[in-house]
Amino acid sequence: MEKLDTTSFVPLYQQLKDIIIENIDRGVWSPGDKIYSEQQLSEQFNVSRNTSKKAIEDLVQDGVLYRIQGKGTFLSYPKIEQSLSAFYSFSQVLKDKGLKPKDIILNIKVEKATHKVAKALQISKGEEVIMLQRLRCVKDEPIILESSYFPKKCIRDIEKLSLVGEIPLYDILRNEFDIIVNSAKETFEPILISEEATYLEVKPGSPALLLERVAYDPSKVPVEFCKSIVRGDRCKFYTELI
Repeated sequence: MEKLDTTSFVPLYQQLKDIIIENIDRGVWSPGDKIYSEQQLSEQFNVSRNTSKKAIEDLVQDGVLYRIQGKGTFLSYPKIEQSLSAFYSFSQVLKDKGLKPKDIILNIKVEKATHKVAKALQISKGEEVIMLQRLRCVKDEPIILESSYFPKKCIRDIEKLSLVGEIPLYDILRNEFDIIVNSAKETFEPILISEEATYLEVKPGSPALLLERVAYDPSKVPVEFCKSIVRGDRCKFYTELI
């Protein structure tokens, strides 16, 4: 590794960060690999423990590295990228990237629609809806906490939704309930994770995206309102301007 320049105006921790990033780019570490500890960095570059700690903490904050308590610091996997240019399925996006999606069902129940849910589904407040809550994972790592709401009148057998761990949700809607989803409107809002932290295995206050989707059938009737908490350190969305 390179040496730090003690005569430079660039802070030592920033120089150390740059060296770590350069070595990542060179392929010294692969995603999931354990990198040098703060103590090892301090000794190798002859800097204080606070300097190496600051460099590591900044890279963790940036999502480049992640920590596992009691085990060390590791190189993060690349963020999952998704284009907003067309209608998409999260499961299919992962499969196209060679990743293995996994859905864990947390809850399926009947409840009364809140004002927000009712407005999105164009039904009356208090009308019964089916709520499906699931944890969407990649290689057993939780990425998205998702809650979907459907008008109860559209779901004849609530137990069929339990197949979502094995079959894509929209395939179940089409095959079991004759509900075809072919368009959607989504909004995105930056948030900080709070009580969702336990499910997503991150610290409270970690950055995330609140994604809200209203899905429509071919007649433009809303058939699903979905609220997703998306980990900001693992996903990013983009659009192409032409």
